[in-house]
Amino acid sequence: MSLGVDTILSALIPIFALIVLGHGLLRIGVPGSSFWPQLERMVYYVLFPALLIAKLATAPVQAASIVPVAAAVAVTLAAMTVLVLALRRYMPVAGPGFTSIFQGSIRFNTYLGVAAAQALYGAHGVAVAALTLAVLIPLVNVLSVGILTRYAGGHKSLLKMARGIAQNPLIIACVIGIVLNRSGIGLPWETQAILEITGRAALPLGLMTVGAGLQLRMRWHDAAAVGWSLLLKLGAMPLLALIAALIFGLGGLEMRILVLFAALPTATSAYILARQLGGDHGLLASILTVEHVASALTLSVTLLLLG
Repeated sequence: MSLGVDTILSALIPIFALIVLGHGLLRIGVPGSSFWPQLERMVYYVLFPALLIAKLATAPVQAASIVPVAAAVAVTLAAMTVLVLALRRYMPVAGPGFTSIFQGSIRFNTYLGVAAAQALYGAHGVAVAALTLAVLIPLVNVLSVGILTRYAGGHKSLLKMARGIAQNPLIIACVIGIVLNRSGIGLPWETQAILEITGRAALPLGLMTVGAGLQLRMRWHDAAAVGWSLLLKLGAMPLLALIAALIFGLGGLEMRILVLFAALPTATSAYILARQLGGDHGLLASILTVEHVASALTLSVTLLLLG
């Protein structure tokens, strides 16, 4: 499975164009600032889960691939956490700032990743992406909350954290899709057509909400801290993911999807978590801005090297 420059650009340019469109519409007040939070909720709770269930339930996902994918994801995140903690002494930030660098180094933009997987690898790519998400989402949230609690003085009980993960609609959708797939039930009657029609709206609308959620600002005194986040997230993490994929013998598509998600910019939800648990959300806004702009180039290069 080899990807050329034209294939990669034709897949990524529309994705980033939709992000820019969403931000542009927010800026000019169309259709209104109150519209975007409601749209994001609909995408998060209805449209995106429908897409994940539809793709996972009907995809040729082998049971034997689930364990190595999960292991490679866990090892990638563990290695990344150890690396960021080891480098903390060299970072020009206090505890709250460090938590923002950490979130900027391990979190990922779900909508951008699934959109890229679909554009580059089709329905099977989305199914493998959903399988990867089922492991990534809970582990990333546990690590982020743990670091914020330790270094920013935030507090979130284990019970609340577990409840939040268990109620995450994307995780629930992934579990439902895997169960339907492995049980042989699939999508009976007309449920497949209903879910597919519903899910088609998830990615374009989700990408526009990403753009609307970006706060395009940069605090210049954060430049060094942002540089650390860029180096770790868009440079080190894809490399660690590739090493983990090779260690666990992932197939070509599974390896590419894992590296793709590792190379994604940070999710805008990291900003909300930083505000809730005492992180430096101003620094995180700078990280989000620069990572999304830089990833337009670095993601292309990463995918080209994989090809």
